[in-house]
Amino acid sequence: MTDTPARLLNLLSLLQTPREWPGSELAERLDVSPRTIRRDIDRLRELGYPVEASRGSVGGYRLVAGTAMPPLLLDDEEAVAIAVGLRAGAGHAIEGVDEASVRALAKLEQVLPSRLRHRVSTLQNATMPLTRGDGSTIDPHTLTVMAAAVTGRERLRFAYRAGDGAETKRQAEPYRLVSTGWRWYLVAYDLGREDWRTFRVDRVSEPFATGARFTPRELPTGDAARFLADSITRRQPELAVDVSFAAPADFVSARLPASIGPLERTGENSCRLRAVLSDSLEWVAVRLALVDCEFTAHEPPQLVEYLSDLGARFTRAAATHRRADPPATRRSAGAAKTSADQSTGTGAAGTKGAATGTRGATGTKG
Repeated sequence: MTDTPARLLNLLSLLQTPREWPGSELAERLDVSPRTIRRDIDRLRELGYPVEASRGSVGGYRLVAGTAMPPLLLDDEEAVAIAVGLRAGAGHAIEGVDEASVRALAKLEQVLPSRLRHRVSTLQNATMPLTRGDGSTIDPHTLTVMAAAVTGRERLRFAYRAGDGAETKRQAEPYRLVSTGWRWYLVAYDLGREDWRTFRVDRVSEPFATGARFTPRELPTGDAARFLADSITRRQPELAVDVSFAAPADFVSARLPASIGPLERTGENSCRLRAVLSDSLEWVAVRLALVDCEFTAHEPPQLVEYLSDLGARFTRAAATHRRADPPATRRSAGAAKTSADQSTGTGAAGTKGAATGTRGATGTKG
């Protein structure tokens, strides 16, 4: 191999495999002499790649962690696997990695050959994730187009569906993409409305970067996340929530979005949530029910009332199902319960007797 740049890239690709490579094996792989391998290793070091050499009869080389992130060389299978993984992370707003996933995906898809881009799309279209009920899945392509427009300061056109179903065409100067942990928003200057707006990305379709560059305007709050929070608060009245849970804080926090806020530990098997939320009353009530443990809502009164109405609705739903059961089914269920009560001595009389006995024992002790 006489093409030095190509040989260096192949050598770097081999060294990025997490193992130690004997110089003789590298020379054989690249069809050069061990002396050429040593010179190429020196060239990589001059370029800033931290290649470590081990001493010994055979000797070997391996790429170690350095102070900077070197360019990664990926084969086709690795590139497809990473792109699919990034699409999953970006499309479903995984907390902590969502924004980084979008940036990385935009960079990767920009350089993917068409044959690999087709494979990624095929895999993506053939799979369906199991997502949470409080989130909205979105097309990762929509995110990457928007991310590229934000980075390139390029005006964006897209179709938008409002909460009431009204559909409009928008042209905007995209400022930032913001993830709340279960939903994506675009903060942008709407050229048609001549004002700043926030757009739910799951309601965006047909995004198109126009190629027209713009100089970013000054955002009123100076911070996109703060602007989004203020915008949501203006649209939705705040709820000062106070709820006690009969379960450990770790159990409850694992079942609530991190954006709700920290929990206060009140005991080994209890905790309390005091937070000001800008989410809808219905959303908060359902999220509390999905925690799957006993809880008591103290505030606000409208939440307490809504939970009471929701519980009554669930009870009626179950009662309706029970009334729909055939009489024979109910008789069979009743007979089975009577048989079980007789065998364990826990029928109505047995239960009453046990309660009386307990009181007697307490009185004797006194």
